[in-house]
Amino acid sequence: MKFAQIIDFETERMDEMEQLLLEARERGSGGTGDGPTHRILLKDRDNPNRYLAVIEFESYEGAMRNSDAPETTKFAEQLAAMCTRAPRFTNCDLLDSSDLG
Repeated sequence: MKFAQIIDFETERMDEMEQLLLEARERGSGGTGDGPTHRILLKDRDNPNRYLAVIEFESYEGAMRNSDAPETTKFAEQLAAMCTRAPRFTNCDLLDSSDLG
């Protein structure tokens, strides 16, 4: 079953975060196939420093292997250092994903 993680975070350094995200995407998942397959980034209209990232993986198990990788740990630490509060994580089984247009 596909898996998605929602990361709720606040930052005043989104431009720097986007650069790190771009670099991570270019590096890929190290050939393991456990890295994210899709990302949606949302900005809260009522709180301009709050963002929600929805990260999709092929499976929960793959996401956990990716999470345990040293490069992922380093990446997460770099992103957290740019946050104004600790990120909050919500783990979800992905039941449906559809384009409605």
